[in-house]
Amino acid sequence: MAKLNRFIFAVWLVGLGVLQPGCKVSLSGIAIPEAASSVSVELFDNGAALTNPAFPQQFTEALRDKFLRETRLRVMPMGGDLGFTGRITGYAIVPVAVGGNETAALTRLTVTISVEYTNTLQPEKNFTKTFSRFADFDSTQPLSAVESGLLDDISRQLVQDIFNQAFLDW
Repeated sequence: MAKLNRFIFAVWLVGLGVLQPGCKVSLSGIAIPEAASSVSVELFDNGAALTNPAFPQQFTEALRDKFLRETRLRVMPMGGDLGFTGRITGYAIVPVAVGGNETAALTRLTVTISVEYTNTLQPEKNFTKTFSRFADFDSTQPLSAVESGLLDDISRQLVQDIFNQAFLDW
């Protein structure tokens, strides 16, 4: 039975390679073109009326770090085989849950980002898309006390969403 399971798994892996010609597919499902050697992540602009002034740089670095940690690609500021540019288009703080005395018990920080992905090797994979993520916090806490941690969580989620959109063919 164990031999049969290994055989089925081996056939499945070979099938993945056949379905994605020109791409190297890992067990995580990431499909980055084999010919790609570099990725560029330009500094994301701030287009939101309200935002933390450090967030554009923080987000850009989080996206660059994802490529450094999880791919073989060389990260460049511009001109890569694969490229990401974008703009922070929304940064909203709104109450989401009402507590006693009709006051907000939870507040939500939502960040929206517009991303343009360019694949010079496979132009049919290019996209322009908006991504949005949020994190809630206790309304008794001032935003300044929790903002850094919230932005770390939101950045991590947005980076994963962007990465998945660009490199997962599910």
